[in-house]
Amino acid sequence: MKNLKKINIVLFLLCITLSFAQQTPAPKQVKDFAIVGATAHLGNGTIIENSIIVVSNGKITTIGPADSTPLTRQAMDIIDAKGKHVYPGFIVSNGTLGLVEVDAVKASNDLSEMGTYNPHIRSIIAYNAESKVVESMRPNGVLLGQVVPRGGRIAGTSSIVQYDAWNWEDAAIKTDDGIHINWPNSFSRGRWWLGEDPSLKPNKNYVKQVKELKDYFNEAKSYNKGDKKNVNLPFEAMSGLFDGSKHLYINADDEKSITDAVNFAKSNGVSKITIVGGYQAGNIADFLKQHNISVMLQRIHTRPELEDHDYDYTFKQAKRLVDTGVLVSLEPSGQMERMNSRNLPFYAGTTVAYGLTKEQALQLITLNAAKIMGIDDKYGTLEVGKSATLFISEGDALDMRTNIVSKAFIDGRDINLETHQTELWKRYSEKYKE
Repeated sequence: MKNLKKINIVLFLLCITLSFAQQTPAPKQVKDFAIVGATAHLGNGTIIENSIIVVSNGKITTIGPADSTPLTRQAMDIIDAKGKHVYPGFIVSNGTLGLVEVDAVKASNDLSEMGTYNPHIRSIIAYNAESKVVESMRPNGVLLGQVVPRGGRIAGTSSIVQYDAWNWEDAAIKTDDGIHINWPNSFSRGRWWLGEDPSLKPNKNYVKQVKELKDYFNEAKSYNKGDKKNVNLPFEAMSGLFDGSKHLYINADDEKSITDAVNFAKSNGVSKITIVGGYQAGNIADFLKQHNISVMLQRIHTRPELEDHDYDYTFKQAKRLVDTGVLVSLEPSGQMERMNSRNLPFYAGTTVAYGLTKEQALQLITLNAAKIMGIDDKYGTLEVGKSATLFISEGDALDMRTNIVSKAFIDGRDINLETHQTELWKRYSEKYKE
């Protein structure tokens, strides 16, 4: 009897699991297809009206105007996209999608590791390709993303994935691309819940915290120059920063922290540097341009943090940086970060209202993000020879009113756009249609 109860429980749990499983990943492309008649936004600033895009073996083989591009219709499937728009798949910078499913369920949270210095922690290992949160990104055109660990002074290494896979091995398109550091705050607020003054004050421990980070880097460099008889995994993971094979992503917001962080990284021989967050990065855009520093700009749908900042301070940061020539992408950090990743195109759309052109805004979440992550040889734009990771929208994909994705492809695979949310929408639309 006890065994029967156990079997019933297992079957019940299995049914629940199956009913909430992610959509089955799309099979590999087997037949060529062409998207005809759409307005193609290439992601590099170019627009082709009434375009033809031919895809074979997961790659774009032809792209150009319909009236001057030959097409053998008998040999392929034709997708009529007249009046619609085609875009490269949007890319999430500095995201944590797939690392947490339900915040309140500890067993589903792999966001951070214990300890302060964890450069050897690989976020890709914890990535859950069957996450229902990840699945919900695709109907908005968000098809790729960086998986980034959180916590500690050195959080660990990130990887880049595509959002339609069986497991993390299938999802990964670039593993261990960079190490993420949380730079010490040069200013801190008092803990109001303990009766402390909540106003900003210089961080008394700033110099000490920076020195600890410098000492760690010096130890790592010494280890990597030595014989390595006694293997040290954290120091081993740091080697990529010194030989140029890994990117250094530094979370820093105020001017002093950003400046100190850049000078620190340069003094340690790090060549690939990106500021993440960068709330005040626009104030020192010339400095960032001079040192060839890119920025993953924090979510722009946030309020200004200082009382003397304009109400639209965060909305204007992207244009200030872009106009100076800084390479910028957008990231969705902040409260509800994973859920808000699906709003990435609308963050880009807001930058249009504050000075950028639509094609410049598009680059913030396509080509620029791909360049920073080092995947622009395959992703980020619609070009011959690159991956056919793209989608078709009924209208302007940067506007939430017209971002209606009817087709999406990852590496030429026709992916399913159904999610738990769309299923519920259809269910209750049917119920209340009258």
